[in-house]
Amino acid sequence: MDHKSIWTGLVVLLLLHRGSAYKLVCYFTSWSAERQEPGTFTLEKLNPFLCSHLIYAFGTIKSNRIGIDDGNAAALDHAISTHKATNPKLKILLCIGGYVFGSKGFHPMVDSPTSRLEFINSAIQFLRTHNFDGLDISWIYPDRKDNAQFSVLIHEIAEAFQKDSVDSTKARLLLTASVSSGRHMIDNSYQIKKLAEDVDFINLMSYDFHGPWVKPLVTGHSSPLSKGQLDRGSFAYNNAEYAVGYWIYKGMPAEKVIMGIPTYGRSYTLASADTSVGAPASGPGVPGPITNSSGVMAYYEICQFLQGASITRLLDQQVPYAVKGNQWVGYEDVESIETKVQFLKNANLGGASIWSVDLDDITGQSCNQGPFPLLQAAKRNLGSL
Repeated sequence: MDHKSIWTGLVVLLLLHRGSAYKLVCYFTSWSAERQEPGTFTLEKLNPFLCSHLIYAFGTIKSNRIGIDDGNAAALDHAISTHKATNPKLKILLCIGGYVFGSKGFHPMVDSPTSRLEFINSAIQFLRTHNFDGLDISWIYPDRKDNAQFSVLIHEIAEAFQKDSVDSTKARLLLTASVSSGRHMIDNSYQIKKLAEDVDFINLMSYDFHGPWVKPLVTGHSSPLSKGQLDRGSFAYNNAEYAVGYWIYKGMPAEKVIMGIPTYGRSYTLASADTSVGAPASGPGVPGPITNSSGVMAYYEICQFLQGASITRLLDQQVPYAVKGNQWVGYEDVESIETKVQFLKNANLGGASIWSVDLDDITGQSCNQGPFPLLQAAKRNLGSL
């Protein structure tokens, strides 16, 4: 399927009237509380009116039971209660899974009806006890033999959440899924029409389209909005515009698609004097001073890197990159986020999801744009939440 056929179908969707406000879904991570300043994040630092939904990453599954391995769990409980008291419209979800947890983390829980039921009952009890409003499943990623189990798990959770709402007379717990934006993964991992019937929305991880894992290793932007002029073959699929269109083409309603926007950049160490997109690289970029992870930089680290760097805005992909010495980083800024939000509004999507608020400029002192400048740009341009 090509871009033309995707967007022909979307034209019809653009004619539909939006009946609700946009969602701004904000992930925050457990380990960010342990970073040194200015990267230390706790929920108290975030204005409870900035996001429509907060998602805490990550919970765990042990012996088919849900839980949180976090020394700050008591403080988290208190912060959740305080935020929801201040903004009663705010929804806070727990995310299960993630890259480290991987696909194997969902086994053996998903392998039998009994173990799934034990997990689901545990999840309902845990979410209700700790004042969460729902569950986000981040299974990265079901393979072709797992995708039926993924669908069954989602369906059984959805049914159980509905029954719990009736039995408890409380608002139904929300059910969402963090899903891949890669075409191969979309085809292999998800039974999309079934998924669409059960989830409240999906958080489309429309980033990490390119990174230091690509072979041969060349520079490339992690989160382009559009296809690059040099993108050929399967690389033409590696952009948010295509991923959004493909999910909708495969059966996910546009209003259930929440488009992911990263607050981090992917970096490379250049292997030659060539500094363009597609330039050869010898490896990932040097670790950021706070996040301390090769090939990735938080926005607050990128702002410091930009001092004295050469900045280029990719007009085809609608995102910037910067070069200083032999270091190359592709990232988001206020302008690229404004462009992405306008795109998702034009496409009649449900909103934006941010990975993650703790990688934005938390204090506002690194970028001199005020606290959480990328998140603020998304909210400002989405309008009413």
